[in-house]
Amino acid sequence: MEDLSKIALNIRRNIIKMIYAASSGHPGGALSCADLLTVLYFSEMRVDVNNPKDENRDRFVLSKGHASAALYATLAEKGFLSKEELLGFRNINSILQGHPDMNKVLGVDMSTGSLGQGLSVANGMALAGKLDHKDYRVYCLMGDGEIEEGQIWEAAMSASHYKLDNLCAIVDYNNLQIDGKVTDVMNVTPIDEKFKSFGFNVININGNDIDEILSAFEKAKKAKERPTVIIAKTRKGKGVSFMEDQAGWHGKAPNEEEYKIAMEELQ
Repeated sequence: MEDLSKIALNIRRNIIKMIYAASSGHPGGALSCADLLTVLYFSEMRVDVNNPKDENRDRFVLSKGHASAALYATLAEKGFLSKEELLGFRNINSILQGHPDMNKVLGVDMSTGSLGQGLSVANGMALAGKLDHKDYRVYCLMGDGEIEEGQIWEAAMSASHYKLDNLCAIVDYNNLQIDGKVTDVMNVTPIDEKFKSFGFNVININGNDIDEILSAFEKAKKAKERPTVIIAKTRKGKGVSFMEDQAGWHGKAPNEEEYKIAMEELQ
């Protein structure tokens, strides 16, 4: 667990470095999901940096594609990218654009960014696995503001109908989106009861607690004949005091002074 915590810290540091270097990006929602990505890539998922297109690999879809800095930082920590490449984030000549591109970045399973579409894609991957008699699992990370999109619930209905027990959806539930609190902009609560009504196995956790995340993924694998959703209660901007629980840091880069403070806090 200590090693995973150190990896999550490295990921958070690189998120801040990338967004500061680019003077652009989405730090709040990238920092909130760093622990989830850490556990996925360093404990849960079957992926091989030496064989990134292995047809038997587990799949990951970052439906909230604007949090790409978190995915890139994780992929770099895993060895898919170099740490030097991260500093080209959002540069017009870089492969690391503001939203993930599966055609340019090894380890990215789906190009995302238009919110609400990721769970549908993950369904397709999971259904293909069933039809091909593969044992891989598919993970899809969504934002809580994102699930205001109606397509998410069409996909939820489909996942349940096809009994996709090889699918694990995750909601990054930090209750903030670009315009303020999710509960004020378009209240999606109770999230867990909604997914239960769609036939999902529902697991509620603290999404910034490594132990709880590890336990949740183990429970998800035991669910049969239905998909799982992990409702991960997180803190937006987690790890940087002045960014935490602040909607204003949804899509804003730190200045030089703020960068120095953030990097000091992420020691």
